[in-house]
Amino acid sequence: MKNYQLVLASTSPFRQQLLEKLSVPFICLSPDCDETPYESEAPLDLVQRLAVNKATSCSIKKPSLVIGSDQVCVIDGKIVGKPLNRENAINQLLAQSGKAITFYTGLAVYNSVTNLTEVGYDTFEVHFRNLNREQIERYVDREEPFYCAGSFKSEGMGICLFEKLVGKDPNTLVGLPLIDLIDMLQKQGFEIL
Repeated sequence: MKNYQLVLASTSPFRQQLLEKLSVPFICLSPDCDETPYESEAPLDLVQRLAVNKATSCSIKKPSLVIGSDQVCVIDGKIVGKPLNRENAINQLLAQSGKAITFYTGLAVYNSVTNLTEVGYDTFEVHFRNLNREQIERYVDREEPFYCAGSFKSEGMGICLFEKLVGKDPNTLVGLPLIDLIDMLQKQGFEIL
């Protein structure tokens, strides 16, 4: 294994928990980048651009592999942000009831020694059950998913909202595609096992 420090360019507790699954030491740094979408920017372009910007924006001194990730939720062709409060979460879930939505998650690994960045993405579809307002309100009041794209926590009670999930890596839905990340790290000589 090459002697790299592993850095997660994120303050997300969800991404930190996912990376902890790999049982490798890492540090977290807050990325310094503007996350404003460009006018007419496609979701895939946005998440890949922001993943790269996050990975390359951290100030590091040791030889490091820096992981950047960004995710958007797309409903009816429109990017939907985090709800931030109860009423927005309820409205988002009402709009998603009985529909399929898509999550696009960009992933980048920046090598501070070579100054090269590998970037990719993963998609994940969530098919919602037909839900009424009372069910949605009970869910939102129990789990308070105000800082989660799509207004749910799939790793918690959010699973009750779904009819089915479609994707290769369930970690993608939470915000960090671990299967792709392992591949990227191995290409850099960073072995997990």
